[in-house]
Amino acid sequence: MAIKIEKKIVGYNVLSEDDKAKAAEAAQPKVEQKTAEVVQLGEPLSRPDKLVGNTYKIKTPVTEHALYITINDVIMNEGTPQEHRRPFEIFINSKNMDHFQWIVALTRVMSAVFRKGGDVTFLVEELHSVFDPSGGYFKKGGKYIPSLVAEIGEVVEQHLQEIGMLKKPEPDQHQKKLIEEKRAEYLAKQSDSSSETELSAEGFPKGSQLCNKCHTKAAIIMDGCLTCLNCGESKCG
Repeated sequence: MAIKIEKKIVGYNVLSEDDKAKAAEAAQPKVEQKTAEVVQLGEPLSRPDKLVGNTYKIKTPVTEHALYITINDVIMNEGTPQEHRRPFEIFINSKNMDHFQWIVALTRVMSAVFRKGGDVTFLVEELHSVFDPSGGYFKKGGKYIPSLVAEIGEVVEQHLQEIGMLKKPEPDQHQKKLIEEKRAEYLAKQSDSSSETELSAEGFPKGSQLCNKCHTKAAIIMDGCLTCLNCGESKCG
């Protein structure tokens, strides 16, 4: 299509392909690029001059000397109705130096998680899920502990229950009554038979199997069904 120029030409420029592309970009509306927002889970707590805490002693078959686990707490919202304690740091001390390196690393990481704030109860489950390839052991009460790390998790769980961050899992009144009835029924059947039932130091029949729910050697066969005399768990429902 021809274009008639009626005015006098006083100058001209030759547009290259790059110039045309730049002109097209300038004509398009600019879109603002949004940067990703960083969400902080919580500000790390600063250490007060004074902390309150508990020290727990554990003696396991896998360590020659006892372990002393100290968990210090910080008091939040002191002097208000919302006052509560939450763990701030953890230390583990022992004469045995075989596990020194990984214990120091574990306690430093756990203390950093405590100070970060938020929900720290997930540490209990993570520690419980660590299994020793050499095998675990049974602690007093007949409960199976899969590793030394899991034993540390037991102490952390006990401490969180004491300060109110975790609820202690206990059977209700109906479950307690059912467990007592099952135990009495089992002992009565064994007393009627020729063989007497020998009880362990924990009060459960010797030779009991390990319960998959409470990890205690208290599961026995009753009426053709595996039933736990500690927590009431039964394969028959």
